[in-house]
Amino acid sequence: MTKNSLRLIYMGTPEFAVAPLDALIEAGCNVVGVITNPDKPAGRGQKIQESAVKKYALEKGLTILQPEKFRNETFLAELKALNADLQVVVAFKMLPEVVWNMPKYGTLNLHASLLPHYRGAAPINWAIMNGDKESGVSTFLLQKEIDTGNVIFQEKINIGENDNLEILHDNLMEIGSKLVVKTVRAIEANDYPQIPQDDLVTEGETLKVAPKIFKDDCKINWSASIENIHNHIRGLSPYPAAWTELYDTNGKKVPVKVYTANKEIESHSHAIGSLLSDKKTYLKVAVDGGFLNLTTIQMAGKKRMEIGDFLRGFQQIHNYKLLID
Repeated sequence: MTKNSLRLIYMGTPEFAVAPLDALIEAGCNVVGVITNPDKPAGRGQKIQESAVKKYALEKGLTILQPEKFRNETFLAELKALNADLQVVVAFKMLPEVVWNMPKYGTLNLHASLLPHYRGAAPINWAIMNGDKESGVSTFLLQKEIDTGNVIFQEKINIGENDNLEILHDNLMEIGSKLVVKTVRAIEANDYPQIPQDDLVTEGETLKVAPKIFKDDCKINWSASIENIHNHIRGLSPYPAAWTELYDTNGKKVPVKVYTANKEIESHSHAIGSLLSDKKTYLKVAVDGGFLNLTTIQMAGKKRMEIGDFLRGFQQIHNYKLLID
């Protein structure tokens, strides 16, 4: 750690935010405090869970603050006492101006998209669901409107044809961690570009957005094209997961989450949504453009399983159909 290094406060909660914090620590940056969500009960036993960032910060002996409300006077006094030059935010809540504008250099944010595209809560999911071939990360300084601040650096990455949310998440986390350190070093050197996001939009370009994902967004539309369905499934895998419903001759519905499915592009004469299975090794859905071969699924109340295991325990699959809207 050098004497002239900036005093940093780091703000984040989930696993995605751990790697950038670790990169800053490993680079010798002067992290004087960590802000993360309060502990909360989770799971069936409702045991109190600490955030991934808190667990890491405890291991490193870092000062930790967990405010219930950002405008709380006690918290604001504690934050001010840390005397930060710069705050770094990764996968955290919206901050009031009294917080993000407190340090001398403001607040740096890492966002998992090539801004100004995919502003919002779920940029990684939507990039895959929309069938994009590339994604990336951006560092920028916070302003009043969410994800609109001037961009400092960006790093692009390709999205593989079969990459799912988990794969892209981890790839972006890795390059994002390096970009955060690069950006902090640039600010320390007082040599950092600030590009208005409007300058990154070409004339006539429509910005893609990344709103929070709800259950209805995850439902599979089997009437869509094979490409769109495949993108939908992998963009939601493993969380929150695409879902559909099977129903039997009596109208009984069985909700099913679909985690992985292979595309089989070919012509066929089957009705859209038809199920094809040998009852042992495969379960295919006929769609526009071919078949989606379901490979990993999960029934409500059951564990996630490979399709062969599912079919062995669900011998009556021939009595079921897909519920098509």
